[in-house]
Amino acid sequence: GYFGGKADMLISRIIEVILLFPSFFLILILVAMIGPSIYIIMVVIGLTGWPGIARLIRGEVLKQRGNDYVAAARALGASHLRVLFRHILPNALAPALVAAPFGVASAIVVEAGLSVLGFGVRLPTPTWGILLKLGSSNYNYWWLIVAPSVAIFFTVTVFNLVGSGLRDAMDPRLRM
Repeated sequence: GYFGGKADMLISRIIEVILLFPSFFLILILVAMIGPSIYIIMVVIGLTGWPGIARLIRGEVLKQRGNDYVAAARALGASHLRVLFRHILPNALAPALVAAPFGVASAIVVEAGLSVLGFGVRLPTPTWGILLKLGSSNYNYWWLIVAPSVAIFFTVTVFNLVGSGLRDAMDPRLRM
């Protein structure tokens, strides 16, 4: 994003192509072809999750590139790499740090959903989705469903609160 041009356009198009594939269905396809494994699920969630962060950082780099401190650094003779790594990236990484906990929370929900549907990891690997699936076979033991559901809820809520707290902490307009 900093240099623009054809390389920026090419990388943006690659990111858009990767964003076309829904991660849930891609995981289902790979699990059907290769077999269920926590490693396959983690890799696919990781490979389909990075383009959103990349677009966010690119947008921040484009925003930071137009700021006065970048022009001042260039006027003082700083190289492009120095401006990029010393001035722009530290300011552009804050939104990515804020988005990371939200990505972890969504990965937890995706894995649990896959395991509940029977497409996730298999026993003996313990996951909250497997616990939900095992508990749903007998509703007389309702606590077998409630306990993992509450655990997922609280974990996802904590990650979302951490992301919101990071957003509030890194927003310079909220500082006094």
